[in-house]
Amino acid sequence: MNDDASTGGAPEGVRLQKVLANAGVASRRVSEDLIVQGRVRVNGVVVTELGNRIDPETDIVDVDGTAIQLDTSKRYVMLNKPTGVVSSMKDDRGRRDLRDFTKEWDERLYNVGRLDADTSGLLILTNDGELAHVLAHPSFGVTKVYIAKVEGRVTAQTIARLTRGIELEDGPIAADKARLLDASGGTSLVELTLHSGRNRIVRRMMADVGHPVIDLVRRQFGPLHLGTLPVGKARELTKVERGALLTLSRQEPADDGTQGDSRQEAE
Repeated sequence: MNDDASTGGAPEGVRLQKVLANAGVASRRVSEDLIVQGRVRVNGVVVTELGNRIDPETDIVDVDGTAIQLDTSKRYVMLNKPTGVVSSMKDDRGRRDLRDFTKEWDERLYNVGRLDADTSGLLILTNDGELAHVLAHPSFGVTKVYIAKVEGRVTAQTIARLTRGIELEDGPIAADKARLLDASGGTSLVELTLHSGRNRIVRRMMADVGHPVIDLVRRQFGPLHLGTLPVGKARELTKVERGALLTLSRQEPADDGTQGDSRQEAE
């Protein structure tokens, strides 16, 4: 962050209110009001002077605690992945992959984490490697919400067991939250919230408690909700969604003992 130069030569950086306006936060006049009101921070420090200049490529800005995207070269896309598609930008075995859904973007996008071929739902695609690392690594505690259709009638005791914790071959695991949505006709719908990055963890948990998964959908990833996005469709994140995601990416990792587990999820 730079102040106007007091000596000869052009001042360095771009005025903060102009940066905010260019980022689509508000008009330049309203952005000035936000600064004067103390609602804007640069690199974690509240800025109230209108003369401040910043470097949009290196400085970090937030308004009312929500991160602002300054690098317009970054793309953030939500995909409702269908079943039968592998979570890869190029599958060497010739199976259908994610390239089918990224053709409208010129940038090279990559998937954040994985969903196995039999699982559908919310997958994030981006060219922001730093954000991808934060979202995929379990040490940051980013939660994912799944709806699982399973065999049999799930009981309240089973739901309690899932949240209390079970022992799998690669160690103990507990759902952050679990609830029974429906049980009829020999099947049940269970909602599970997890931040684990273990391979096929939802399927393994449900099989361990005696209810193998029939269908599995990821409905939520951190602050992002699948909403009404149709299966097989992709869209860019809204400004609000990007802000929520970037805010999450700037938080410190949680010290919950999962730092050593760098495996990405493939439920």
